[in-house]
Amino acid sequence: MPKLSIIILSYNTRDITKQCLQTLIKSLTSTKLFETEVIVADNASTDGTQAMLSEFKKTFSSQHISLVTIFNEKNEGFTRGNNQSARQAKGQHILFLNSDVIIDNVDWGILIKYFESDSNLAVLTVKVTLDNGLIDPASHRGFPTIFRSFCYYSKLETITKPVPYLNKVFGGYHLTDLDLSKSHEIDSPSGAFYLVKKDIFEKVHGFDEDFFMYGEDLDLSYRIKEMGYKIIYYPDFKVRHLKYRSGLGTVDKTILMKTRAHFYDAMRIFYEKHYAPNYPKVVNQIIYFLIELKSKL
Repeated sequence: MPKLSIIILSYNTRDITKQCLQTLIKSLTSTKLFETEVIVADNASTDGTQAMLSEFKKTFSSQHISLVTIFNEKNEGFTRGNNQSARQAKGQHILFLNSDVIIDNVDWGILIKYFESDSNLAVLTVKVTLDNGLIDPASHRGFPTIFRSFCYYSKLETITKPVPYLNKVFGGYHLTDLDLSKSHEIDSPSGAFYLVKKDIFEKVHGFDEDFFMYGEDLDLSYRIKEMGYKIIYYPDFKVRHLKYRSGLGTVDKTILMKTRAHFYDAMRIFYEKHYAPNYPKVVNQIIYFLIELKSKL
């Protein structure tokens, strides 16, 4: 039985997906302490991704790494595609890895040993950086309460980020007061690199499929933390997120509009699910109006 299942969901990112796989396999090859399975699920790509994956699988050979491919006939979305793959996963732990993530520096033996050292530790992420070397803000987040969201969108978070104490008050959206060079607890990483213990993932019934894409990682983290488990940012190892190569960064206007719609739908769903019950109807109506307004800008 593999100790680790790594799930990669692809959609029209053929060349980047191949690069992701190549760097992942290279890093795993140097760690022969346990068996690993890599599951790549393609959401009906039309750019030749499935042909690339079939060819890649033909030439792939390893004694301790197995490669599984799933070809969906339609775009199942991020949550359904990952849940589908997770149901097939045999590992004790599951890593959800974006197809646009490049593995720069990960010692899987050390990482998994640390992950298993605390039974109360449910989720872990490494340092996820962008092309410019800075951390991907989405990988180091606090839950988006009304106050935190206001501070972020009003730029109060940005203004107070370099100011001690003030950044703790106003920087909760991205936890700007915390030292990125040291391990610490966070509310949620992004789905770009989301390592979770499989039994806990199953206990919370996986990703909520009401989210098509975006927000599902926050929602999963929220439910896991509600159960009293810890989520850790562990910067000893680093991966690079080639963000905006798809999704909101696309140049196709039709796809961009659909993606933006999913992005703001996720905001509404998350708020409605986790925060709306705590506020009067008038406050909720204002929040929904602001989300709708933001989506039109």
